[in-house]
Amino acid sequence: MLRVGITLVAIAAMLAGFYLSAQYYSEPLAIAQPSSTGDMIGIQRPEFHLGSNSGEFVTPADYSGKTVLFNFWATWCAPCRREMPMLMDLQREYGPQGLQVVGIALDDVQSAMEFAEKYGISYPILLGEADVMATSNAYGNVDGVLPYSVLVDREGVIRWQYVGEIPREKVSDLLDVFL
Repeated sequence: MLRVGITLVAIAAMLAGFYLSAQYYSEPLAIAQPSSTGDMIGIQRPEFHLGSNSGEFVTPADYSGKTVLFNFWATWCAPCRREMPMLMDLQREYGPQGLQVVGIALDDVQSAMEFAEKYGISYPILLGEADVMATSNAYGNVDGVLPYSVLVDREGVIRWQYVGEIPREKVSDLLDVFL
């Protein structure tokens, strides 16, 4: 019974995220004050414990000392899929300087794993359905809009939040500052 309830909540959240994503993806909003996100800028990154597409469990401490771009996405989210090649490019270009892109899939675990494999996503993908929704919320995505990205500096402090498809030049400028 609990599993059915969790599944219904997950479906409702995904539908709400899809609707809001469709409404907002064409006009990404950089967060300078609370909007459709909780303002997390300057706050220590929240903890999480999620499974990965490599079969291991991951926590934020696994990325200590790196600048991390957490990108919340789903297989059904068109702007999420569009920005993935750019995210892979960022990982290749800035990885040697200390960047780690991490995708966090708000999706069915099996669907997300198959999608990442089919399209050759080269950065880690974290999974966990209800746990991922709680993580998204903890990182400031209170409305569940996708895509949603958060930049965390080497000391674990949140430096940037972004709702919508990330413009390459905007994130490149930030990486020049925080790497």
